[in-house]
Amino acid sequence: MKMNKFYIKFNLSLIFFLNTIFVCSQDSPNIIFLIGDGMGLTQISAGMYANGNSTALEEFEYIGLSKTTSSNSFVTDSAASGTAMSTGEKTLNKVLGINSINVTLKSILEICQDEGYKTALLATSSIVHATPASFYAKVISRYEYEDIALQFSKHSVDFFVGGGRNYFYKRTDGKNLIKEMDSYTFVKSMEEYNKSKASKIGFFTYDLEPPSILENRKFPLDQLTKITLSKLNSSNAPFFIMIEGSQIDWGAHANNLSYVTTEFIEFNSAIQAALDFAKKDGNTLVVVTADHETGGLALLGGKISQKKVYGKFNTKGHSATMVPVFSYGPNSESFKGIYENTAIFKKLENTLDIK
Repeated sequence: MKMNKFYIKFNLSLIFFLNTIFVCSQDSPNIIFLIGDGMGLTQISAGMYANGNSTALEEFEYIGLSKTTSSNSFVTDSAASGTAMSTGEKTLNKVLGINSINVTLKSILEICQDEGYKTALLATSSIVHATPASFYAKVISRYEYEDIALQFSKHSVDFFVGGGRNYFYKRTDGKNLIKEMDSYTFVKSMEEYNKSKASKIGFFTYDLEPPSILENRKFPLDQLTKITLSKLNSSNAPFFIMIEGSQIDWGAHANNLSYVTTEFIEFNSAIQAALDFAKKDGNTLVVVTADHETGGLALLGGKISQKKVYGKFNTKGHSATMVPVFSYGPNSESFKGIYENTAIFKKLENTLDIK
C-alpha cells in the first residue's frame, strides 16, 4: 500500500513537472524577424506607392529608427549590420559573427536554439549570403562562401530555403556537404516542400544566386513564408525565423527602381503573411527592419492611380541613413524610439523571457 502511494505521488509529481515544461514552452513567444536588405524609408515609400498606396507595414503597432554604422565605417555593409542585429555587437565591414576584437559571438538564432526553439532561415539570395549567414557563420570575410557553407552544414537550423546549392557540393575541396547533412530531407519544389513531414528540411532554390522577380524568379517568398510558418507551428515548441527580402538591395545597387519596387512588393506579401499569422496566434512577435539603406534614393514624382513612382539614386552603394523598425506582438513596444542596430538583438533576446 505504501508502495502504491509512493507511485501515485511520484506519477503526479512527474505529470506536474512535464506539464510545467509544456506550459512554459507554449507560453514563450514566437519571433518572426524580417529584414528587407537595403530597404530604407524611401524604398518602402516607393514600393508602397507602386503597390497601390498600400503596405502591410501600416498595420504595425510601433515604429522605431535604427542607426546602422559599423565599428570601422560610417557606411555599413550587410555583414556588419547583420552581425550587429543578430549578436548585439558592432563589427568590421565584411565580417560575420565575430566582433571587432576577434571574439566569436552567439546569434539570437543560436540563443533561441539553446532555449528549445525551432528555427528557420528564408532568403531570396543564397543561404550563404551575408544576411542569413550572420545568424550562424563566424568568418572574417563574408565572401568565403565555401567556408560559410561548411559551417552551415554543421549547424542545426530546422528549415531553410535559399539559393547557393553549388557551395555545398561543387566545392574546391571535393566535399559533398549535402550528403553529409544526413539529418535533413532535401526537396526540389514548392510542392515537395509543402508536403514533406520531415522535421528538418533543406530547400535549395537555385545553384547560385536566385534571379530577380523581373527575371521570373520562382518560389514566391510569401508562399514560402506561409508553408514554413505552418511547419514551425506544428511543433509544440516556440520558434524563431528570419526572412530576408534580399534583392531590394540588389535593385538599389543597380539603380533600377522597378527592380526595387517589385522586390519590395513581394517582400510586403511575406510581411503580410507573417502579420496575419501573428494576429491569429496571439503570441508571436513580428519585427521588420533593414540592415541599411542602399542607393541614396529620393522620390521625385509619380502617379498613385497608375502605381508609378519616379526617383533618383545618389550612389550605387549603401548610405548611412537610419532605417525604420516596425514591430507587432509581445514586447513590440520596446522597439519604438531611436537606437543602435545592436539594440535590436537585446530587444529580441528580452522577448524570450516573456511568459
